[in-house]
Amino acid sequence: MYFVRVRDHVMIAHSFKGDLFGPAQRLHGATFTVDVTFLRDDLPPPDNIVVDIGRALESLKATLDPLRYRNLDDLPAMKGHNTTTEYLARHVLDRLRDAVRAGDLGPGGDGLKRLRVEIGESHVAWAGYEGEI
Repeated sequence: MYFVRVRDHVMIAHSFKGDLFGPAQRLHGATFTVDVTFLRDDLPPPDNIVVDIGRALESLKATLDPLRYRNLDDLPAMKGHNTTTEYLARHVLDRLRDAVRAGDLGPGGDGLKRLRVEIGESHVAWAGYEGEI
């Protein structure tokens, strides 16, 4: 399977509910590194690309912009959810899946099979979500 990976980052604030989260129940900030991998079975001629990297970067930026410098606890789409790294990875994948289906990734986007979102919450820990288009 062929793939292209792009990266961006996002700075957010949030808090968690539940004793499991200890001090993270209090409002705190995080800077996440967000990697998205676009996967497909073949390289369509004549371009031989998985997806337009520029459009992939633009779509990732557009997906993250509503989260940037925001308290996720205040966002209607996030209310009532613990916005864990895993939860955010699924949120990002779902928005990018919508962009792929809408044709926002241009030529080649229609042949994508899977997306993988990996979010680094530090230099030693990350989480993610992978799904079909």
